[in-house]
Amino acid sequence: MSAGLSLGSAVAAAATGTARADDGPIVKPLPPALFVVHGTNAEMRWEAMRGQGYLTPADRFFVRNHTRTPLIDARTWRLRLFGSGLRGSPTLDRPVTFSYEDLLGMPARTIDAFIECTGNGRSLYTTQQHQSVSGTPWRLGGVGVARWRGVPLAHVLERAGLTHRAVDVMPRGLDPDFVDGGRNLGRVRRPLPVAKALDDVLLAYEMNGRPLPPDHGFPVRVVVPGWVGVASIKWVGDIEVSGTPLSSPWNTTYYRMFGPDHPPEGGAPLTRQVLKSAFELPWDARLDSGRTHRLRGRSWSGEGAVRHVEISTDGGRTWRRATPYGRRDALGWTRWEIVWRPPGPGSYELRARATDRTGTAQPDVAPYNTLGYLFGAVVRHPVTVG
Repeated sequence: MSAGLSLGSAVAAAATGTARADDGPIVKPLPPALFVVHGTNAEMRWEAMRGQGYLTPADRFFVRNHTRTPLIDARTWRLRLFGSGLRGSPTLDRPVTFSYEDLLGMPARTIDAFIECTGNGRSLYTTQQHQSVSGTPWRLGGVGVARWRGVPLAHVLERAGLTHRAVDVMPRGLDPDFVDGGRNLGRVRRPLPVAKALDDVLLAYEMNGRPLPPDHGFPVRVVVPGWVGVASIKWVGDIEVSGTPLSSPWNTTYYRMFGPDHPPEGGAPLTRQVLKSAFELPWDARLDSGRTHRLRGRSWSGEGAVRHVEISTDGGRTWRRATPYGRRDALGWTRWEIVWRPPGPGSYELRARATDRTGTAQPDVAPYNTLGYLFGAVVRHPVTVG
């Protein structure tokens, strides 16, 4: 569909999943076999990836919403750019504008990249490290790899009149205002350094060869490879380009490290994701005894390609190298497998430990922070053989 994508086909494709728009904060169906629902969010069950290819199908890609999925008409949608980092310093009232068709007519780029919620793995701070954290209790299903196609943000910024004064760019979504503790914080937005914006950031209008589904940002979303998911703003409506540093609640109040080992004002705003691994198995999976099992999983890192993965089937006492298979993309993930014949019935603890291209390996313990961000420790996956 990439070669022939048009405004009409995009609108028609995006409209197919809107029947449930008034029933809840997420549009697409959320069958319990595929998802665990956390209020406005939906976590993918890892067993749903068994038998799937490299990419995460849209029907099982996790959903992270601060409020609810908006339904936007691409025919009237406009991307508005403004700020002191553009020629003439256009204002939000008088911005530089691009239509959906304008973006479709620009040179396109396609990347296969993961997007991951910053709090993915948060519940493991509590269940595995016995530490109290706040936020959505994701296990490991707040991640997915998709084929994103769109226009490099650098190209749009250049067309809008980017100047050498530009320091930060701040995309803002068109989802409803986010209210926390009685405070209206406005629409979700988060600044990016202009150097990152000009590097590999995409304004995507396709996911896995089709127009973005509503829950994943239709008509256009930002994709920031390797960075925390909040940077990849969905339903982008405007972008401020500033000659001075920008801030928002999403890089000051949230998405920083807070806690006893961090400054009172929090650590620096979070950028790159950490290294993780997951088995394509249900949590507390039951496996038949007396037979050989082929264990499969995936590992990924915000620092690039995964170098190798080790597996322990005895709670971390011994380790064996897993065998990688298929593609091994720097922006996506590595799939791996290992054969295991349990020595007998009983309870077992599976562990996967990845090492990425920088030589970083997953630690046994994740550094604590009160908001439960960036859990990258080796996960203890329980199974029962019987």
